[in-house]
Amino acid sequence: MLALVCLPVLAWSAWPQSSSFRVEDIRAALDESNRAAAAGNDPVAALANYTASLPDGHPAVHGMDAGEGGHQPLLDFVEQFEAGRPKPVSAASAHHDAGARDSVLANLMEFAREIAPGTPNIQLAAAAKVVKSAPKIAADAEATFVGSQVCLGCHTTQAASFNLTVMGRIFRNPRNAQEKGGCETCHGAGSLHVKAGGGRGVGGIISFRKNDASRPVADNNAICLSCHDKGERHYWQGSTHESRDVACTDCHTVMTRVSVRGQLKTEREAETCYQCHKDRRMQAQRSSHMPLREGKMTCTSCHNPHGSANDAMLKQVSVNDNCYQCHAEKRGPFLWEHPPVRENCLNCHEAHGSNLEYLLKVQRPRLCQDCHSIGHPSQSPLVNTAFNRSCNNCHSQIHGSNHPSGVLFQR
Repeated sequence: MLALVCLPVLAWSAWPQSSSFRVEDIRAALDESNRAAAAGNDPVAALANYTASLPDGHPAVHGMDAGEGGHQPLLDFVEQFEAGRPKPVSAASAHHDAGARDSVLANLMEFAREIAPGTPNIQLAAAAKVVKSAPKIAADAEATFVGSQVCLGCHTTQAASFNLTVMGRIFRNPRNAQEKGGCETCHGAGSLHVKAGGGRGVGGIISFRKNDASRPVADNNAICLSCHDKGERHYWQGSTHESRDVACTDCHTVMTRVSVRGQLKTEREAETCYQCHKDRRMQAQRSSHMPLREGKMTCTSCHNPHGSANDAMLKQVSVNDNCYQCHAEKRGPFLWEHPPVRENCLNCHEAHGSNLEYLLKVQRPRLCQDCHSIGHPSQSPLVNTAFNRSCNNCHSQIHGSNHPSGVLFQR
């Protein structure tokens, strides 16, 4: 172990400050160290004693003579590696060749592993070297395109159902190079897959299965975005769904025709969203609800699932602007504005469903009393809580009034 510890010190002491590394410097340093070994516990002498105690057949002492010092195998080893290297930079050079020094230190560590098998690698604090891992070769590095006709030899059922989809019709009449690629546009070059006889994940073929952990979701999504990168997908990067690793194939199915539009995984768009948003499914079943169940609107009437610059992936810049797409009569402008209405429709309404009329969040008059906490001059239990429309019996124009005397939204 002492021999291993001394190697970095030895290599560093042999490194001159004004010239590049040379084998002669190691030899001179070792000779001087051996001369001083008798005066104390010298690590070089310990290394020499260790190599001398090894059997004759050990690779570290191969070719040694009796007169040679214990350091001779080290010098031979360094000379062997230096023979095939370019000559070091001269002392006149303004900058040292750091790469050459690191290579020599690596040779010294290799020699240490030979004379002491099983010893952990030496950690060099003064000249640490970053060890780069071997580059990972992709499975399809040697794959070539074979054409969709070859795929039909095995995947006849999938091809028949794919031809009935929107993408299938487009690929039968390609408009560009990507569409001409057919199956391999999405699944990658298939020569290795065909050569291996097929099978899931064989030959580096790209799979879009949810339980396939060999490829990250972002890589699979990038294949889809190579064509579908415009329009509503403009804000996909950084969107809520993208940041939560939602895959395109979590919502869409390409190989079969399930929905009328969008190649969704379910027949109805809302059912696709309900796969994750189960609370919205429950709210849609309430007595007062948006007409999702009746098919008069969809989730994408208000939201863009591919991303938006607005809160909650809304299509419009605000909640109110979203509502005004259908409820245009509430837009105004009004002579007398009702501040909470102008601020946000969700102050009073629960857009995804409620058990109260008009999608109200709280029953009237309690809803009004969230803001109007001062007692009403003519307040009575009959009028305010039990009779007809409560506060709206008098304040009928609660969303705003254009009447000159409509300051109290009574007309």
